[in-house]
Amino acid sequence: MKKNLTTLFFLVAVCFTANAQVTDEIRERRPQTTAPVSSDAVREGNWIVGANIADIGMNFKSDFFTLNINPRAGYFLSDNAAIGTEVQLGLDIYDGGETFRYGITPFIRYYFPEGAAPTHRWFGEAIAGIAGSSEEDSDGDSVFSGVLGLRAGYAHFVAQNVALEGILGYTRTSADISVGSGSSGLNLALGLQVYLPARTR
Repeated sequence: MKKNLTTLFFLVAVCFTANAQVTDEIRERRPQTTAPVSSDAVREGNWIVGANIADIGMNFKSDFFTLNINPRAGYFLSDNAAIGTEVQLGLDIYDGGETFRYGITPFIRYYFPEGAAPTHRWFGEAIAGIAGSSEEDSDGDSVFSGVLGLRAGYAHFVAQNVALEGILGYTRTSADISVGSGSSGLNLALGLQVYLPARTR
């Protein structure tokens, strides 16, 4: 009986050890989901390159598909503050035609030190630029119209120089509709940004 208990105890100990090793190996192999680098990424002299994707969807009842994508590049003038340019690209496909939207909007972005953590940063952003669309009507559309916007966002760093972003913004433009009308509203966007360190001399 004593021998059986000793054997059972030995087998249980071996199983626990093997399970712990397998668990450690799984943890080492799983994809990286966070990185404590947020303060290094937003330093003076660094660059930011990436894109936001917003308003992607399909309405099956009206056969209406929409996609907006905004590639961007910026430069950190000082710690936490960047300026740059964003390209506005949009496409609506619907029964009977399609509309292509385009524009360029310089931006200024500030990462708040308050509430910052090693793995994430909150930021605010303002944009102002021009945009147009391929939409035409009987009165004729203006080639370009103004675009103004304010945004707030959250950047979560998933790797040394890569962050996923969620952005809520208010934009006003008359570029996508008839002359004399206005279009404004809230939109939610997701972005992927790459933070490139300054060159060392």
